[in-house]
Amino acid sequence: MSKKMGRFISLEGGEGAGKSTQARELAFALEAKGYNVTLTREPGGTTSAEIIRELLLNGAEEKWHIRTEALLFAASRAEHCAKLIRPALARGEWVISDRFVDSNRAYQSVNGELTDDDILDLHRVGSGNLLPDRTFVLNVPEEVSAKRAAARDRGGSDRIGRRSTTYHKLVMENFRKFAAEDPERVRLIDASQAPNIVTDSLMENLSDLMK
Repeated sequence: MSKKMGRFISLEGGEGAGKSTQARELAFALEAKGYNVTLTREPGGTTSAEIIRELLLNGAEEKWHIRTEALLFAASRAEHCAKLIRPALARGEWVISDRFVDSNRAYQSVNGELTDDDILDLHRVGSGNLLPDRTFVLNVPEEVSAKRAAARDRGGSDRIGRRSTTYHKLVMENFRKFAAEDPERVRLIDASQAPNIVTDSLMENLSDLMK
């Protein structure tokens, strides 16, 4: 494959899984191999999408109805795809996003009011059904992720991070289900190992896209 061909990679997982760290390390590793990389995040990534991020993550748990929340995530992603991700891919860059649509599939479907198909329908309308070439779900034991999240947030979790342990357990079950259902795109990665070993595993799981 020519290094001029863009690729889209997303990192997923629960709170404290190490997504932001691994997104940065993966970007460094790809740049070392000569790829141009754009590092971004969701919700957010563009000026307008970051405004929606603030609306979504700050405030009380009851601030948004679950349907409103899903619509806001879809709106943020529509901006992100149109103004950052698609243009970067068209320039031949590799885009690495800390979360993408699979997070909404995992999180917003937990209470049963919205189905996976509902969320994917919003994604189809808002973002043209863009999916990553490869999605990594960082899998860590619940007790490890809880300790990491607590150390990271220092008591200042956002309104989604503050949800119950049961809720976050169901979120991870959804992520693991996605990996089982779509193993070509979604890869489950043991993220309980040392950070450099996790990064090496990510790179190994991208080797087919770098040929």
